[in-house]
Amino acid sequence: MGKLTLTTFVTLDGVMQAPGGPDEDPSDGFPYGGWQVPLLDDEGNAFVTEVFDRAAAFLLGRRTYEIFAAYWPAHDDPDSVIAHKLNALPKYVASTSLKDPAWGPVTVLDGELQAEIVRVKDGLDGELQVWGSGRLAQYLLARDLVEEFHLLVHPVFLGKGRRLFPSGGLPTACELVASRTTTRGTAVLTYRPTGRAAFGSFAD
Repeated sequence: MGKLTLTTFVTLDGVMQAPGGPDEDPSDGFPYGGWQVPLLDDEGNAFVTEVFDRAAAFLLGRRTYEIFAAYWPAHDDPDSVIAHKLNALPKYVASTSLKDPAWGPVTVLDGELQAEIVRVKDGLDGELQVWGSGRLAQYLLARDLVEEFHLLVHPVFLGKGRRLFPSGGLPTACELVASRTTTRGTAVLTYRPTGRAAFGSFAD
């Protein structure tokens, strides 16, 4: 049985939209695409490679799949864990609008999404990894499907943009599994959900 993990690059105010470039995702007039690029460093890249090395398959939203499909097929490299895994491993795309995807091996999940995701995960020996895929990530978190998540929290805040944890999400407690800090100040945090959040009062 596999494990569903989520890895996301976020700002201090929780924005995850378009970290890699100005044209990556300008939806809703987002003007700050590429905010991650000046903050990249070797330690962050090494962590990302570690995560990719554990992948057995990928679960992506349509937009993230299309961003990856526009780049990675032309940059395959057997000596690169990231490139090799992305190009060679099965990819599952949660979408009702994606037709005839060209970058494979790929399966479009367009039926009962939660049941299909659980079926795919349970059939794996390793991690079913979600990268980015903001709306899909929120869907998974709202249904307690994420078993472990990595937040790479970068030392910048933007004031606008799509956030990983929107209003209306489930109050969820987590345990910190691992942490490290990179040279340029990115906090790399690995959490595991432990159930509903608890509440109390200082007056007790």
